[in-house]
Amino acid sequence: MTTLTIDQPVRERLAPPRPARTGYLSAFRTFARRRMLLSAHTPREILVPLTTPILFADVIAPALAKSIGHFGGLDYTSFVAIGTIGLLVPLSCMFAGIGVIADREHGARQDLLAAPVPRGLMVFGNLAVALDVSALQVSALFVAATLRGSHFHASTSGVAWFATAVLGIGVIMYGMAETLANKMPSQEEFIGAAPALALVPWFFAGSFFPISAMPAPLTVLAKVLPLTHALAVMRYGLLDGHGSGLHDIWGMTNTTAMACLSLGVVVLFAAVFALLSTRVFARTAVK
Repeated sequence: MTTLTIDQPVRERLAPPRPARTGYLSAFRTFARRRMLLSAHTPREILVPLTTPILFADVIAPALAKSIGHFGGLDYTSFVAIGTIGLLVPLSCMFAGIGVIADREHGARQDLLAAPVPRGLMVFGNLAVALDVSALQVSALFVAATLRGSHFHASTSGVAWFATAVLGIGVIMYGMAETLANKMPSQEEFIGAAPALALVPWFFAGSFFPISAMPAPLTVLAKVLPLTHALAVMRYGLLDGHGSGLHDIWGMTNTTAMACLSLGVVVLFAAVFALLSTRVFARTAVK
């Protein structure tokens, strides 16, 4: 009987190399670049998503403002313009899930899964592109709203509050989209569910009026929705330094503390859905 002994250097050569951190970063950039090329490789795919924010800023918000006027001491056009973000970002991120299903059924996802990197990097690459598209829509909305007469108070801290809330709601909605896209067997089922998940919370989250104007049970429901907290923080950052939306949620006197609490709710939901989406993807990708 012969015993085969492999020296330590030989074992190291036979073992598969562990990717370095720079390899992970390179893989993330590759996944994100690939998703960007698939999602926005023609001018039409870049320009069409911008029509919705411009329509809201130039037509719907001014029309509502003309009939309502100033609203709780705030310019209603500006109030609705920020509320529109609660529709644009969820819709943009939810419909990004269609690309996930298409990639699963007809794309090269199975080949990419063979790469020696964590599978979650593919999810985060897709997330980065969804957030980029959402940021483009939000920028177009603000340009159109400003040209139409909206007024925002942009300070360094206010922009930070606003950007963090937008980022958080984007992560939440894309995490939800990724999870559903990997659970649902077809695009038709996903398309049927996505608008409801993006639209229904928008009507209860204080997009057009304070949540305190609704019946008490619906006000309680609104306080549970992360979108309600995100919109309140956005308005606190750029429009309403008194934090009336935050007061409707928490009823406290310290505005900064209420903003921190609401932002904490958004960040918590974002972390949960980011973790859930990567876990679901890792489990379903090998099936």
